[in-house]
Amino acid sequence: MPRRSAGLLLYRTGPGGALEVLLVHFGGPLWAAKDEGAWAMPKGEPGPGEDDEAVAEREFAEELGSPAPAGPRTDLGEVRQAGGKRTRVWALAGDLDVEGVTSNTFSMEWPLRSGRTASFPEVDRAAWFALAEARRRILPSLLPFLDRLAAALGAAGEGFRGPDEG
Repeated sequence: MPRRSAGLLLYRTGPGGALEVLLVHFGGPLWAAKDEGAWAMPKGEPGPGEDDEAVAEREFAEELGSPAPAGPRTDLGEVRQAGGKRTRVWALAGDLDVEGVTSNTFSMEWPLRSGRTASFPEVDRAAWFALAEARRRILPSLLPFLDRLAAALGAAGEGFRGPDEG
């Protein structure tokens, strides 16, 4: 059975009414020097018996240090990522202060083949990006979620008005 993951894509109205999305940058030494193609929405793999929606909520809290905002979720469906993993994402309107982000950690052998284990944040930073910039930053296999969000909101990214803004 292919691996699965699930996540939440938070969006808001940015300066000038443009659609912005919240993306997280992968932590750890293997991603430290990478920027374009090294961002994603908060997401992760399910534990035993855990459903995708529960995974998305848990991962948001673990990777950003706070629970996801309340409100309706829009199911953006599923995509097959490079390597075969199936990822399902829900979008929701909300805001988050990226300065207060604190992530859970993971351990890995570092330096590689050294026999030593080090701990790193799963997410080393989060940022809001206008849709065009988000398309450059996100993992290429996750791009369909940005397109699906824009289509669901009827927004190309410019002049977007959020659900509470008329």
